[in-house]
This record gives sequence, C-alpha cells and structure tokens, in this order.
Amino acid sequence: MIVKYGGNAMKSLDLRRAVARELAALRGETPVVVVHGGGPVIERELAARGLESEFVGGLRVTTPQAMDVVEMALGQLGKQLAQDLGAAVGLTGRDCALLRAEVLDPRLGRVGRVTGVNAGLLRTLLGAGLTPVVGCVAVGEDGEALNVNADTAAGAVAGALGEGVVFLTDVDGVYRAYPDPGSRATQLTRAEVEEGIAAGWIAGGMIPKVRAALDALDRGAPFATIASGMTAGVLAQAARGEAGTRIVP
Repeated sequence: MIVKYGGNAMKSLDLRRAVARELAALRGETPVVVVHGGGPVIERELAARGLESEFVGGLRVTTPQAMDVVEMALGQLGKQLAQDLGAAVGLTGRDCALLRAEVLDPRLGRVGRVTGVNAGLLRTLLGAGLTPVVGCVAVGEDGEALNVNADTAAGAVAGALGEGVVFLTDVDGVYRAYPDPGSRATQLTRAEVEEGIAAGWIAGGMIPKVRAALDALDRGAPFATIASGMTAGVLAQAARGEAGTRIVP
C-alpha cells in the first residue's frame, strides 16, 4: 500500500504521531511506502529566510534558492516521520535516483514532473523489513533537485509498484453535495469523476486531488483513495475501502 501523507494533515505533532501509529498498524497487515509533502514546514522555513511563496495553478514557483530550502525541509521532516514510525528510513527522490523528473514548466522554476521511479530500491527496503518514507524531491535531467507534487509522486510510486494508493488529506472524501456528509461517494469510476468535474460537484481544491488519483490509475495503480488524515482510525478503514472515496478505472 502506498500512503501519501499531506503536509496539512501533519500540522499537529500529536496527530502526526497518531497517524504514525496507524501506519505502523497497517504495516502489520501489508508492506507500506509513505510519500509525504510538507507545505506548512516549507512555508515556515521560507519565511524564516525572507523568501516569499508564489503559487501558479496550485504549484509552488520554486527558485534555486527556494529549492534548497524545500529539499532541506522535506529531508528533515522525512527523518522525523521515519523516527515516529520506527523501522523506517527517510529518503528523498535524489537517493539512488528514487524519483526521476523533468522540468514541468520553465515559468515555475525548479518544479518537475515524475518520469521514473526506482522501484527496485523500494522493493529492497521493503524486503529488509524497512518502510520507505519518501520526500517529494526528484532528480532532474541535469542532476539537480526538482520540487515535485507529492500527490503525483505518490501516484507514480503506486504505479511503479502496481499497488493501490491512499491520499491522506484534510477532507473526508469526494462529496456529491458538499458539505452534506451523507453525500460522500464511497466509490467513483473514472467516468464518474469526469462527470462530476463537468457538472460542478467536484470543484475547487478537490479537482487536483481527483486528477492525482486518475494519474495514479494511468500509471498502473489499481485504485486510489482520497481520505482524511485528520481523524484517528481512518487510515486502516481507507485501506480496506471503508472510508474516504475510492477511485477505480
């Protein structure tokens, strides 16, 4: 199982450690790879250095100076998450070219799109009983670091391993009539997702989330689930298809 752990779902240290306990419990049932973002941590470190954040289409414009900060922040956070989890190793995509990428759009600076995954490294670590905890920094064609979206990175890893992915975020799933909790869709097909976007009941910040799920399917993942990382006990349920919204081909 691939678990994408969003930056907004780890703002609280207590919550972060609670999710780590859930990840450890899930690991008792199936091997787990964690792919994490770190938006709040990156924001804090950039602000401390007087570097402003600019976003275009939901992606952070990443100058070379900002890239250094992003890589430092994600590397440090990954080590902390690995320590919380235990029997885990914190990595970024630069380690053994774990994530390879190309520049997404020159206007965004050092922002990349994942083009390859070193699945062999992940399988070796899993085979040794270690949980990979992967920060979303990739190595570019020029050998330098690129900032990659954690959702799409998790989808790429899921596709490379041929496993399902759970996107832990700050929402309970996809709603047909937000915020009515009774309207949460338990499962959606690709066609239903496209219909929801066209009809407008999938809108705003949910669109990039479902697009990341569809990208994971395109890359070979059998399913992608969007679920809340803000509530204890949800991860195991989401892994079984009992929480969140599972998106299937």
